[in-house]
Amino acid sequence: MLALGPLSFAAPWMLLGLAALPAIWWLLRISPPLPKRVRFPAIRLLVGLVREEDTPAHTPLWLLLLRMAIAALIVLALAGPVLNPAAPGTGSGPLVIIVDNGWASASRWSDRRFAMDGLIADARRTDRAVLVASTAPEINPPALNFESAGDAEARARAIEPRPIEPDRIALVERLEGAAVLTRGAEIVWISDGLDYGAAAQFARRIAALAGDGGVTLIEPLPEKRALALLPPARDASGIVPRVLRAGAAGQREGSVRALDGEGNVLGETRFALAEGEAQAPVAFDLPLELRNRISRLEIAGEASAGAIVLADESWRRRNVGIVSGATAEEAQPLLSDVYYVRRALAPYVELRETANERNAEAAIEELLSSPLSVLILADIGNLTAPLRERISAWVEGGGMLIRFAGPRLAEHGDELVPVPLRTGGRALGGALSWSTPQSLAPFEEDSPFFGIDVPDDVSVSRQVLAEPVPDLARHTWARLADGTPLVTATQRGKGAIVLFHVTANRDWSSLPISGLFVEMLRRAVELSQGTISQGGNTDGDGARERQMLSPLMTLNGFGRLGTPPATATPIPADRLSSAERSPRHPPGFYGLASAPRALNLATPDYELNPLADVPGIGERRHFEGVPEIRLAALLLVLALFLVVLDTLAALWVTGLFETEKIRRVRFAWRAAPVLLAVLLILPATGALAQDSEEFALRATLDTRLAFVITGDSELDATSESGLLALSQALRARTAFEAAEPMGVDVERDELAFFPLLYWPMSEMQPDLSPHALGKINAYMKNGGTILFDTRDGGRASAGDVPPGTAALRRLLGQLDLPPLEPVPADHVLTKSFYLIQSFPGRFDNGELWVEARAHDDELLVNDGVTTIVIGSNDYAAAWAREPGGRAIYAVTPGGERQREMAYRFGINLVIYALTGNYKADQVHVPALLERLGQ
Repeated sequence: MLALGPLSFAAPWMLLGLAALPAIWWLLRISPPLPKRVRFPAIRLLVGLVREEDTPAHTPLWLLLLRMAIAALIVLALAGPVLNPAAPGTGSGPLVIIVDNGWASASRWSDRRFAMDGLIADARRTDRAVLVASTAPEINPPALNFESAGDAEARARAIEPRPIEPDRIALVERLEGAAVLTRGAEIVWISDGLDYGAAAQFARRIAALAGDGGVTLIEPLPEKRALALLPPARDASGIVPRVLRAGAAGQREGSVRALDGEGNVLGETRFALAEGEAQAPVAFDLPLELRNRISRLEIAGEASAGAIVLADESWRRRNVGIVSGATAEEAQPLLSDVYYVRRALAPYVELRETANERNAEAAIEELLSSPLSVLILADIGNLTAPLRERISAWVEGGGMLIRFAGPRLAEHGDELVPVPLRTGGRALGGALSWSTPQSLAPFEEDSPFFGIDVPDDVSVSRQVLAEPVPDLARHTWARLADGTPLVTATQRGKGAIVLFHVTANRDWSSLPISGLFVEMLRRAVELSQGTISQGGNTDGDGARERQMLSPLMTLNGFGRLGTPPATATPIPADRLSSAERSPRHPPGFYGLASAPRALNLATPDYELNPLADVPGIGERRHFEGVPEIRLAALLLVLALFLVVLDTLAALWVTGLFETEKIRRVRFAWRAAPVLLAVLLILPATGALAQDSEEFALRATLDTRLAFVITGDSELDATSESGLLALSQALRARTAFEAAEPMGVDVERDELAFFPLLYWPMSEMQPDLSPHALGKINAYMKNGGTILFDTRDGGRASAGDVPPGTAALRRLLGQLDLPPLEPVPADHVLTKSFYLIQSFPGRFDNGELWVEARAHDDELLVNDGVTTIVIGSNDYAAAWAREPGGRAIYAVTPGGERQREMAYRFGINLVIYALTGNYKADQVHVPALLERLGQ
């Protein structure tokens, strides 16, 4: 390759053609254009033949330069010019490209794609085989094989960032076990610049694989490494996430945005990472109304799953239950124990109160029987032992208990308080007092109330005193001016207990009628963990621990929420925060749509470590940031345009633009080939768009079945006849008015229009492109069902892989398929319309496979509906009939009875694809038992 600055030529020897330009100049210079023809009719003599210009004896200079430019452009295009060529490889053997495609690679994914394209382009020029592998873990990783540069380019284009960390050790183990990889291959590692704990081991092992081929490491600059956003700490002063980077060198700035569910920006805060700082807090001081609307936090400009923090119900408006120990006679509005509490919290939380006539214990039982965030007890002293145990278990599970003192609590306390209390109380002022009413002391820095101004007119005349235990100061949130505790708190399990040492009304203090009371309650409630459910069971096998959270929406590698992948599975509720982020459990929302729970990639203790010096690396460089651009096509198009321009110029010079009719006709006749050539180079996009629109209209105006076109005309005709006969049976026996079936090309046609695809296996069908594999994965992920028919039921033999099965493995070996199992006896497919236990087609000795059920502690993906059915009994052949109604193929060994059962299986499958698993509901059991005669 010849390099001239940023411009290189893949075939520099073609530039020798430029030496012919002087000869072309000389030939064009001595060759005059065609003489201008002027007709001289005898009868009109010289009428109308006034011409002052003369025909030149030589080619005009401007036309000569135009033709020289055409020749030069063609020569340059044939030389293969490349702008910003990729750095040439260091070896001549096979090339192995290893690319990190975890979350950290997403923010500047284009740099990695340019690097892969450049490496593959260089391999294409030197005719080297290429193997492309990615480090993010997959459920069904593709086979590791060397490919041509063109196939490797398509595979590289199909690689996308994943919202999880890469697993480099798993990849190197696969590489070590790959038979195609031999020592001497050049290995290029396109890294994300981070060390997840085993980078040195990974580098040593790939260096051993490369041998003399060497290892090249390409990584981002330190200032372009990915940033992570850590979930915010629970801080009453606001939301405080932290921006994290790998290393602490240099300075970085940016902003973090808070967005609602519609993508509207609710707030944006700048951050700055100074030299030596690895993380920076980002404080959002938002009103509670806006805070409750937050759906996600993100680092602006960092498009990755690690730069996203999803907000769930724990950030939202709290459910607060209030119970008073006062009697009905005492519960007058302005004298009520909870009147001021309700007024203070009503604008900010969802209050759940009980009827006044109920006793306190019944009210508490009612509140704890449904999800609750905060329980407020006003002057409730002695509780029964079972109720105390239930409240204690609820608190340890994450609930917050806020108690207010009063005469009952002062005389009959229990262990549901933050600190031990003295019996009785302390009266300040009055006849028996030994002091005057006390004001409040300023809040200390470690208090959740820190930052709230304390009014001078708030005073306390009576309080419940705490025992002077050694750790009393650690549990104190607010004090009186004399240092005695006013508010104490303690952590119990995942929850907390808070005690106000005064009453919730005006009996003991003026605090409830002040604005300070509102702010203190808001701060306390904001520290709760959201809605906590407490049922009757409190052991590890309780209902809450057994609850499974199904994936609702998950993040992709770029941090965009979307439909969960087919590999995503439910997570036990008690293991959500500790669940490993993997293809089974990607970050996103899990649980019920009404109360989703967020699983974020980063945890509060997440760390990022830069990729330090690793052994075995022969060359280490950074991304160049500019893609390789091939200029040959552009130059040829420009040359073609100049050829058209030259043709028009030649016609003008020779006088063929005269206005007489005969001249116009002659010009049109000579210009027609030029215009035709111009039209041929334009893509026929209009016709393709029209065909695509016609296909979409036909597929959507009526619901119909579809079969995959295999390229085998006889097999495709059988598939069409079989589905047509099955559609007729559906119309005759069910309420489904199926239209005529359609054939689809998985490479070109949209699959989402059809509820069911029938795909017979054929040895003639070519391998699927990554684009087609992606379409099939998306179709099944979004609820489509595919019946794969290997048609081997009558030809299976021990020890050999039947041709249909071999074709299935070849075509679908790269799909991310779920685990499979034979159809269970109680599967919905056996009772969706007919009650059947066998699934015959033209043959009846083949097994039918469906998606395996989840374990007992898991929920099924896609609501339990299988998206893949694999059989081998040649079903379309059993269904197929001639226009007159006569069966085309014989069925063995069961004859027409077997054909009828094949139709019943087909009807069950279609109804199952349309209606899902509704027949699995228990409401259908009596009718099914009656039909079975049981």
